[in-house]
Amino acid sequence: MLRHKELLKKRLKDGNLQWLGYLSSTGVYGDSGGALVDEEFPPSPTTELAKARIAAEEGWLHLACDGRVTAQIFRLGGIYGPGRSAVDTILKQEPLSKGQKMRFSRHYTSRIHVADICQALKASIQRPSPGKIDNVVDDDPAPREQVFKFARNLVEEKWPGHISSNNSAEEAKSLIPQGASRGEKRVSNKRIKMELGVRLLYPTYECGLRSIIERIENPFGVS
Repeated sequence: MLRHKELLKKRLKDGNLQWLGYLSSTGVYGDSGGALVDEEFPPSPTTELAKARIAAEEGWLHLACDGRVTAQIFRLGGIYGPGRSAVDTILKQEPLSKGQKMRFSRHYTSRIHVADICQALKASIQRPSPGKIDNVVDDDPAPREQVFKFARNLVEEKWPGHISSNNSAEEAKSLIPQGASRGEKRVSNKRIKMELGVRLLYPTYECGLRSIIERIENPFGVS
């Protein structure tokens, strides 16, 4: 969309749009070696995708300023929710993708339930702050391996004996290159709580995954 800046500027100026939000990623912070990072931490993107995110953040902020519209940036952790979670991945019983396997190498992974993203956006619309950046993550940057182990236990508890070992953590670990960096970052969500008044519906992956599996009805045809 930013390739069409002049058209966008015109639409912003001619319309009655009052708020604009860009959903970015905590990936822009890069690797802090496990340190806690907040919105003041300088971005250090290490991938082309993360570099593109930073460029997009800057582009939208400049565009909004030119169009006299309030724009804010939301740096999201990994998004999960009904139909898109560790529980759903396990229930599909398909081999993990290369990207999923590589993410098992991290000590810390930030995530956020889709319902809490909606909460943060609604709060921002009610309390606009031009040019502000907010991290949108939950309270527990647990390693992906731990999250999948918990999800597997939930599935096996609800439907005993129906899960194979296709997407085990051991399989993923075996494909991590020797010497690969396991250092990552822990992302602070203090700002959305203090400044936007957000109270997370799902502050941890445990309560988020429990809510998801409670809504899943009989995926194996078990009576």
